[in-house]
Amino acid sequence: MVAFTINGKQASADTAPDTPLLWAIREHLELTGTKFGCGAGLCGACTVHVDGKAVRSCQTVVSEVEGKTIKTIEGLSPDSSHPLQKAWIAEQVPQCGYCQSGQIMKAAELLAENKDPSRADIVAHMNGNICRCGTYNRIIAAIQRAAKEA
Repeated sequence: MVAFTINGKQASADTAPDTPLLWAIREHLELTGTKFGCGAGLCGACTVHVDGKAVRSCQTVVSEVEGKTIKTIEGLSPDSSHPLQKAWIAEQVPQCGYCQSGQIMKAAELLAENKDPSRADIVAHMNGNICRCGTYNRIIAAIQRAAKEA
């Protein structure tokens, strides 16, 4: 049994220590906003925060998060009022929407570290989070909007 805090609440997962965090979040805690993309840490759809840092939950095993604080897309804001969530809607970012929770969580890490990122900062930070629909320009615009409104 691995114990941690997720979205501000104490939780535990009764899984094998080498179980990917993604599956503990989705299957055991039933928080399905975090998506399975590639399973190899290459796409970013499974991005969550562990102690404030964006990680690929498909490549992070539950034993690594013992006693740590995890935040998923469900924990970003209780009512979807986070500046990034509002900017995503205003800029009409999603098409299929599958990668969006991972994109937003990665962008949230950036804005926590850099309140006024340049376009180059955004591109460099978001590199590796893949959007199959190719809405990269809208993702950048949403991050820029959120930075101004935060």
